[in-house]
Amino acid sequence: MLAGAAALFIYLRRPPVYTAEGELYVHYIDVGQGDCTLITAGREAMLIDSGEYTEVGSVENYLEKYGISRLDVIVCTHPHSDHMGGMADIIERFDVGEIYIPHVKREKIPTAVYYDKFLDAVNRKRVKLSEVSAGESFTVGDGHCTVVAPCSDDYEGLNDYSIGILMRHGKKSFLFTGDAEEASETEMILSGRLSSVDVYKAGHHGSSSSSTEGFLAVIRPEYAVISCGRDNPYGHPSDQVIKRLQRYTKNIFRTDLCGDIIICSDGEEISVRTERDEII
Repeated sequence: MLAGAAALFIYLRRPPVYTAEGELYVHYIDVGQGDCTLITAGREAMLIDSGEYTEVGSVENYLEKYGISRLDVIVCTHPHSDHMGGMADIIERFDVGEIYIPHVKREKIPTAVYYDKFLDAVNRKRVKLSEVSAGESFTVGDGHCTVVAPCSDDYEGLNDYSIGILMRHGKKSFLFTGDAEEASETEMILSGRLSSVDVYKAGHHGSSSSSTEGFLAVIRPEYAVISCGRDNPYGHPSDQVIKRLQRYTKNIFRTDLCGDIIICSDGEEISVRTERDEII
């Protein structure tokens, strides 16, 4: 399968402008079997997750390559190491405005070094830390973000606590759902906050427990991005999910195949740039 429509590819030879006026860039950074997304709009930037600690050096280099010295917003979707294992180092190295986390019951928060380091870094840098839930909103430049998950405060597994964000930029929309699985996806549907979106970052690295048929029938993405590691032991992305996505789009991009993926919106049109292209 081709990772995306061939006509859409503009291969990365040099970094684009930080963010041109009226444009919004979404960088899906290749962090192997983890998640890390950088969004720039105007002179503001947001980072969603950081990947594992082993990838933090490459993430820091990536941010610096694109001229990022301040992260106005950081979103830690949920406390799993493949999403926030390197976040403490990011906080220590960059100027940070505010950090959003989900409310997770104390007994379900993992006892882990990466999480303790995260809290220590937040305290040491005196960064504002806020718990957010569905219905809240904020902006990043001219990107308008609505929190669409979590809708509840008690789930069986940590994945369903994931913060979900629907970001609108002009007529274009982007959806990020962390590792949200069927329970959270169902709540998002029932909330009435979702409709068709232009770009969907597939939940849980393309796991079969996410991107359910009912969820995709509502969001009907024109583009899908999957963050997963090459030859990962989990079999991500699931063949089932690829088939589900293909009912709505052939524009499916994967970090294991494409490397870093950048999607640009000017509010009217979308363009896609990839580090490389491979065919399965």
